[in-house]
Formats: sequence, structure tokens, C-alpha cells
Amino acid sequence: MSGGVETILVLLRHASHDRLGSVLCGRMPGVTLSEAGRREADALAVTLVCHRFAAVLSSPLERAVETAAAIAASQALAVEVEEDLNELDLGAWAGMRFEDLRGDPAWNVWNSARSHARPPGGETMLEAQARMTRCIERLRRRYAGRTVALVSHADVIKAALSHALGLSVDFHARFEIAPASRSVLIAGEWGLKVHSINEAAE
Repeated sequence: MSGGVETILVLLRHASHDRLGSVLCGRMPGVTLSEAGRREADALAVTLVCHRFAAVLSSPLERAVETAAAIAASQALAVEVEEDLNELDLGAWAGMRFEDLRGDPAWNVWNSARSHARPPGGETMLEAQARMTRCIERLRRRYAGRTVALVSHADVIKAALSHALGLSVDFHARFEIAPASRSVLIAGEWGLKVHSINEAAE
């Protein structure tokens, strides 16, 4: 059910970096946008001029802040760092190559049963979903009737979308969140609805 004052939350995955697809970066420092990623961020900023953002919030990680900076600059805003938008804490797996993880039974469980698996020393996807849900509700109230950009990471965005859709996080692999993509949630006192998922910059 809709109606009343609504807040539009534009969920944006950071643009590409050079380790994409080869290294599970997690929260490791020093992962910045590649040249292609900087072009993606600029193109995304152009695509987003259809929105007038009240704020641009970002995960604290470099690749997200760099993406957010392109968007914020195009709208004469400053980037606000929001800890709840941070990447999943992947614990001991952060910085490992995907090819080295594939033989690990715990890695296989993580990818098939996200509702109860935990990376070694890290955070569950349900814990990430809980912090995103809190963040969305806080922003819904703070920016009621306005539009906000949230720059985050694929699994964190999937966790938020799964919550909005009433899906188990075990279904995380059934939809794609590409680099520099846009997914849109509409939030009200009545709850959340998904407007779009994984739209590419044009």
C-alpha cells in the first residue's frame, strides 16, 4: 500500500576497480576506481541528473567515495560518509583471490546458504541487511518527501532489495547488481517498494 509522504532512495553500486572479478576485496583499504571505473562514475553522474538529490551518502571505502564524489559534484553537494553503507565485513577472506577460495568448503556454504553462513571472523549477510534496514528507515524519516543517493556495494544492495521484496538472502545470486548500476527503493510509513533494479548508466 502506498500513499502519504514518500522518500526515494537511489541505491548505487560503486564503479569498477582493477581487482573486480579476481580478488574478494571486502573492506581492504586502497581499492580505488580504475580508469574505466572513473568513466563509469562520470557517466552515472550524468544519468542521475534526472534526480535532484537532497544528499549523497557513501560507504567509507575509497571506491565508493570516489563514485559518490562524481555524483555529488554534478549536483553541487558534498559526500556524506555513512558507515551503515559499508561493504560486508568478510573477515579473513578479505583480499583473497577467488581462485583460492573455490576449494574452501566454508566458501561453498557461504554462497549457497547466506541466511546462516558467516565468513571467518566476519559479518553475516543478515547482519548487513539489519544495518541497511536501520539506515533506510533513518533516512526515510530524515529526508521525507525527498530523494537521496546511497553509494554502496553489491551484496549490501542485494540485502536491502531482498528485504524490500520479502526474499531470503539465500536468493542473492538470482539477481545482478553491476558496477555503477542504479536500483531504486521508495519508502513510506507503509513500508518499502522496489521501483527498479540494476539499471545501467546510459
